[in-house]
Amino acid sequence: MATFTRHYPHWPPGVPKSLTIPRTSVYFNLEVSAKRYPEKTFINYYESCLSFTDVKRQVDALAGFLQQRVGVARGDRVLLDFQNSPQFIIGFYAILRADAVAVPVNPMSRTEELRHYLEDAGAKVALAGQEVWSQVEPLLGASVLAQCVLGTYSDYITVPTSVPVPEIVREARAVPAREGVTAWMDAIGQKIEPAPALAGFDDLAVMPYTSGTTGRPKGCMHTHGTVLSTSTMSCFWRSASSEGVILGVLPLFHVTGMQANMNTPVQLGATTVLMSRWDREAAAMMIERAKVTSFTGITAMMVDFLANPNLSKYDLSSLNSVGGGGAAMPEAVAQRLQEKIGLPFIEGYGLTETMAPSHVNPTDRPKKQCAGIPFFDTDSRVVNLETFADCGPNEVGEIITHGPQVFKGYWNQPKATEEAFIEHDGKRFFRTGDLGYYDEEGYFFITDRLKRMINASGFKVWPAEVEAMLYAHPDIQEACIIGTMDPYRGETVKALVVPKPASRGRLKPEDITEWARERMSAYKVPRVVEFVDELPRTGTGKVFWRRLQEEENAKAKRSVGS
Repeated sequence: MATFTRHYPHWPPGVPKSLTIPRTSVYFNLEVSAKRYPEKTFINYYESCLSFTDVKRQVDALAGFLQQRVGVARGDRVLLDFQNSPQFIIGFYAILRADAVAVPVNPMSRTEELRHYLEDAGAKVALAGQEVWSQVEPLLGASVLAQCVLGTYSDYITVPTSVPVPEIVREARAVPAREGVTAWMDAIGQKIEPAPALAGFDDLAVMPYTSGTTGRPKGCMHTHGTVLSTSTMSCFWRSASSEGVILGVLPLFHVTGMQANMNTPVQLGATTVLMSRWDREAAAMMIERAKVTSFTGITAMMVDFLANPNLSKYDLSSLNSVGGGGAAMPEAVAQRLQEKIGLPFIEGYGLTETMAPSHVNPTDRPKKQCAGIPFFDTDSRVVNLETFADCGPNEVGEIITHGPQVFKGYWNQPKATEEAFIEHDGKRFFRTGDLGYYDEEGYFFITDRLKRMINASGFKVWPAEVEAMLYAHPDIQEACIIGTMDPYRGETVKALVVPKPASRGRLKPEDITEWARERMSAYKVPRVVEFVDELPRTGTGKVFWRRLQEEENAKAKRSVGS
């Protein structure tokens, strides 16, 4: 069986090409770090700190409560509905310690969305923040949900701080007294010893939900082994150590934040500096005060971070790694980051189905707007959309991936699981649904989602490419490209633009069109430009382009109908 190796000459020096993944449970990493570094700070939450011993003690107590008071058994699914907080981390590891499966959800989820997660996963127990109680309450006793443990973030703010603390974190405890509800601190306070740990490498550990391009969200089945795959890979790739201090701003319910800001620090014995809500001022303060070494974020965060007029007054010299994924980092933004912080932005690529990275840029030789090279023991190909034959360099096709981090399938969705995989070259590859290509050196580039393409008079326009180019415009803060109806071309390019504050009221749509015409092929130029105050976002902070596209399509239908 062949393997894609074109990138091997550019592999980071001194880093092995293959790794042996620990044959343990994810929880075991916490046990080891608590023994190695008992008093070391694991969680720094707005300057209130918990040691590895503190966290393990609370994890074990909560696991005992889940097993003996609410009947959580091996393999049961438990909903986890928190902002970034000590509760999320303790809850996650307690579920795993109870031999159960964590089902992390976006805390912005509304009641009917939660109903789908609970009933699809068969989760009878939920661990949730008190701020989401209004969305959870209608489901308790009226769905499969029978028990809820509610947490209060302010319980973990134990020292005064001048760092801006979000209001949601400052709120006093307000847990309702009703059957089926237990306050977080009461559950832990019972100090119940859990049964011996049984879950291992091949057991399910976490089941994040993904919506993909169609249908209702589907649960991605990840084992302890698939989770350990990318956390172990991340430890080696950046030569990370227990002395690392990671800024935890990406949402923990999403696999990138879960791995970069929680599971990898646990495995290393490193510190994670948690923020419940993105705040550029608080981020800069915490980098300076906690001497943060690693900052993983999305493009929108980096744009906002760099736009802070006070940024120069902070000491950011402790940083030695800045990176992220989710969307290509526009070259103009990466350049500003390099100038202000002196570090390249290391991009990676992965999906919920691959437990975060399947590709990462080499730290010593990154390329801009690039997904990177296939990770340890990962075989990725680009295949023709019709024949599924391997594409050559610079030929756009669908990216397929085979590796130890690939999920085991969609929960209770055998048909969707079957459609998600393809037998190719003697291996079972996951079909990412992403279009891209690799260059002569084996670096992969994402052009767009398979479903996200504008067909303008037969010319294919990849929105992400146009967006990246627009970021170089001096008056544009953010941009999203969608398709819109055109009587001549059938479909044409529309740009929704957030101007920089100083440019609002002065910038005109034709200014952007003329600027773009000088810099990109005519068929890529946004023919329609609309200014907006902000762009909608998904729960993970990415621009919610699909919603904007659907709204545009609906508007076009109404126009045709009238």
